[in-house]
Amino acid sequence: MSDSEPRLWLVATPIGNLADIAPRAVEVLSAVSFVACEDTRRTGLLLQRLGVSGRQLVAMHEHNEAAVAAEIVGRLTAGETAAYITDAGMPAISDPGQRLVAAAAAAGIEVSAVPGPSAPVTALAISGLPTDRWVMEGFLPRKGKARRQRLDGIASEQRTVVLLESPKRLGTTLDDLAEACGADRPAVVVRELTKLHEEVARGTVAELAARFTEPPRGEIVVVLGPAIWQSPSDEQISAELTAELKAGSSARDAAAVVAERLGVARNRAYRLSTELARSLEPPMP
Repeated sequence: MSDSEPRLWLVATPIGNLADIAPRAVEVLSAVSFVACEDTRRTGLLLQRLGVSGRQLVAMHEHNEAAVAAEIVGRLTAGETAAYITDAGMPAISDPGQRLVAAAAAAGIEVSAVPGPSAPVTALAISGLPTDRWVMEGFLPRKGKARRQRLDGIASEQRTVVLLESPKRLGTTLDDLAEACGADRPAVVVRELTKLHEEVARGTVAELAARFTEPPRGEIVVVLGPAIWQSPSDEQISAELTAELKAGSSARDAAAVVAERLGVARNRAYRLSTELARSLEPPMP
């Protein structure tokens, strides 16, 4: 790369094992004008171990990202180059960096990445759960209505769900998932990825909740299997249709509403709706 080209680099850093750093990452970190990072002390030690010296470090974390992002974009606009790294993994993925990327892009600054370690993707890959369709949920709200709403959404989610959690809240979250999603929902708890004491615990959410009653150590990723969708029975559909028909909807309108609500074929709902409409008609005098 040329250190004279204004550009923002997102550089992935190891999530545990330093040997996972990409040679290109070292090249970029050695060439940019400055390095923005979550923790200057931690990054300073990392750069020292990588043999990278002479880089100015700029602290940018979740509490100051908006203000510091504007400063960084100003320097990039003036012709400097920068790399942004988080404490571990890929920046901007459940970590600071998204606001910086958006601000740089809006200012016409080129944004590039050196891909590499990512705890959510690594945990998903080794989980053994479906990987063709998945969703990143990150950290759940700690309490209240927002937490209940997220859990309700996860309960019916038909994609594999990746969650991040702190060790001290892992047991509570597994208990809440068992209550919201059912005790038999398959899940995997991945701990200390790429480190000496890496652990991959598989089972149902209830089994895992019983296993982690005491907070473990280290970084935690929870991978939750998808909900299995079951088509509603004719009785369930008919109950919904009856309510719509009694409220004054036509057979066609009731079928359209219920088909959308329950995720069933519209012709199936319409067939049941017309039968119900006839049975609800008052008898001829």
